[in-house]
Amino acid sequence: MKDARPCSIADTLALVGEKYSLLVMREVSLGATRFDQLVRNIGAPRDVLTARLKRLVEAGVLEKVEYSDRPKRYEYRPTQAGLELEPVLHTLMAWGDRHLQEGGFRPMVLEHTCGHELVPQVVCRECGEVVEHGHLTAHPQTPGWTATGPAAA
Repeated sequence: MKDARPCSIADTLALVGEKYSLLVMREVSLGATRFDQLVRNIGAPRDVLTARLKRLVEAGVLEKVEYSDRPKRYEYRPTQAGLELEPVLHTLMAWGDRHLQEGGFRPMVLEHTCGHELVPQVVCRECGEVVEHGHLTAHPQTPGWTATGPAAA
């Protein structure tokens, strides 16, 4: 059996695909940066949360910053890489609001600085058009792969 397709999505999921990792990023983006806040807001076991935080720091998504010397206490702040995950969180939240919440209830609404509710969309950086299914053409860069799978031998 051949190896699976080389893929940035798979590589990203290996880092943040575990439930608590993305919930850590949600909380940090909302301003909850201290361990006790994260435990309370996420509901993860402390040992699991400690492991996720360590991995996110090692990967350069979060930085651990001391905020108290006695006793030593730390908070977790997003790095540039962590900030770049925020649109992913916004899009996941919008999808969940549309497809998983019953009766139109949404647990959180994000307001943009313009005063309107944020409705995330993926747009082309060059032309500004909203990207929709069927508007993209895949160009695999890995030798031996086509858009639909391994190239015929």
